[in-house]
Amino acid sequence: MCCAVRDVVKTYRVGRGAGATRVRANDGISLEVRRGEVFGLLGPNGAGKSTLVRQLTGLLRPDSGGIEILGHDIVRHPDRAARLLAYLGQESTALDELTVRLAIETTARLRGLPTALARAATADVIDELALGPLAHRPLAKLSGGQRRLACFGAALAGPRPLLVLDEPTTGMDPIARRSVWSAVDRRRDQDGATVLLVTHNVIEAETVLDRVAVVDEGRVIACDTPGGLKAMVDGSVRLDLVWRDGAPTAIPLVAALAGRSAVNGRRWTVRTDPDEARELVAQVTAGPAFAALDDFSLSTPSLEDVYLLLGGRHEGLEK
Repeated sequence: MCCAVRDVVKTYRVGRGAGATRVRANDGISLEVRRGEVFGLLGPNGAGKSTLVRQLTGLLRPDSGGIEILGHDIVRHPDRAARLLAYLGQESTALDELTVRLAIETTARLRGLPTALARAATADVIDELALGPLAHRPLAKLSGGQRRLACFGAALAGPRPLLVLDEPTTGMDPIARRSVWSAVDRRRDQDGATVLLVTHNVIEAETVLDRVAVVDEGRVIACDTPGGLKAMVDGSVRLDLVWRDGAPTAIPLVAALAGRSAVNGRRWTVRTDPDEARELVAQVTAGPAFAALDDFSLSTPSLEDVYLLLGGRHEGLEK
């Protein structure tokens, strides 16, 4: 076992004076991360994911509960976390005044590599992530996606058995995202690294995770493989209808769908069984509604569907 969390509780004080209250960011979270897997914490902003990660990395102390990483008690010895894991947080302002090359090399030196090895590791990371054109630019002068990729590069500098990545691909273009996950795969395949990914991006979670814990309001509400979680929504499919200039509700078929659709702007989403979904597609594409239709798609259950089934807050997840 790489990491074990046992009944972790963390509260914050909100407000001042007599009106102040205590809010539980983590409400008795327990989970286990196996060695060599990519494990995800999935949930909306404010679910308690980043609070939990800051406790895993020794930056926060839980009010109660236990955390072990590779057999080390991180609650009693938070300083050991830095020697066991590489952490990419949502903010890395400490590196902003450094160039990309120096940020990566400095991180490698701080993790114990001698100068020659730190420079060699830096060159490898820069080449691996195609950061060469940015290597001599300060992080503060980069775009959001470029800066995020450079910070990810710094997280890779110096060997660590556990990578903790909090929303690592935020703001990146598809090419940069692909390079991130290729780098993660290489470290898992070659070094046996374990990855803990924090995300609210459902699509990313489905494609890269071995197992996922769905977190909401400070609690783990489900934990399984993506396939195992999606099996909870067995038998349903999702029909998305995107209207060109708005739904033509004067058409009886469209009016009938209005009452059973989740509406997000021009996009209507209907969840139903496969037979009815095929019939709806035939009716919409063969009748007068087709002229108003911009696009449509049918899809099998997703992690987003699981989240909705479990009562999560739909608006907090990326589609």
